[in-house]
Amino acid sequence: MVLSVLVRFPFCKRQWALPVLVALYRSEADNSKAGKRHKTPQHLLRQLCCVLLRWFRQRRFVLAGDGDYNSHETACFVAQRRGRLTLVSKFYPDARLFEPPPAVGGKKGPGRPRVKGAKLPTPQEVVACSARSRLNVAWYGGGRRDVEVVSGKGYWYKAGQGLVEVLWVFVHDLTGTHRDEYYFTTDVTMSVQEVIETYVGRWNEETTFQEMRSYLGLETTRGWKEKTVLRAAPCLFGLYTVVACLYSQLPRRYARIRAVLWPGKQDVTFSDAITAVRRWLWVEWVFSIPGYKPAFDKLSRSFRSLLLHALAPAA
Repeated sequence: MVLSVLVRFPFCKRQWALPVLVALYRSEADNSKAGKRHKTPQHLLRQLCCVLLRWFRQRRFVLAGDGDYNSHETACFVAQRRGRLTLVSKFYPDARLFEPPPAVGGKKGPGRPRVKGAKLPTPQEVVACSARSRLNVAWYGGGRRDVEVVSGKGYWYKAGQGLVEVLWVFVHDLTGTHRDEYYFTTDVTMSVQEVIETYVGRWNEETTFQEMRSYLGLETTRGWKEKTVLRAAPCLFGLYTVVACLYSQLPRRYARIRAVLWPGKQDVTFSDAITAVRRWLWVEWVFSIPGYKPAFDKLSRSFRSLLLHALAPAA
């Protein structure tokens, strides 16, 4: 389980997902065998959010999770921390939505008070009979896309867990490359555009995973023991964040060197960042050691450049 913070660097159009917290998920069978209480991915996510809120008590966070984290239980957890935490995730077309329970005035009548009001149409019923609005929104990969939207509000109900006020959004991609989707947020003051752009922003975490597999060796370790995974994986996720932050602070003479080029490439990628950071470490740390500096300085400028060009991508 990985919790990342989305950061927009000035050298890239898309946001970067920088891992800050990780937790190891164990299957129910493994927990049962070890005599431990099983924790679902949603449970682990809630624990990571609690840690983040405890560390940064003055900050407000918007949590963008995919369809694995769109449960009513998670929405209740976030709603209890309203003002500090907001959830944006996928929604259910047939979700049970209601009005709030009627206010009880005067003398209390017999029986239990009502926990929900009148039933509202489901999102898919509203979409079927409503006019659609058009928006131009930020899309996957840093581009933009024209979409049609329908939205609504209601109280999401689940027996035994109560009501959660939500804003739901239906999105139809006019280009036709993506299927229709339903999203929701626990912050009903968000605009429809903010909901869509917040959710699609979480796709940058998939880019993080892909780049970590390619350049940091994630999931290539031969150690499958729990202790080995607990040692290696958090270090690799932390290293990704450290490299990105170091690159953002590098002097321009290091940051301007691109490691991998292809036709149409405009933005900096992690391959550029890690190569530039390695080059900086070679020059400012390794070759600055008194025992190495005189020999390095004797090399011609062209040979030093060739040497660093070979060393930086490799180690």
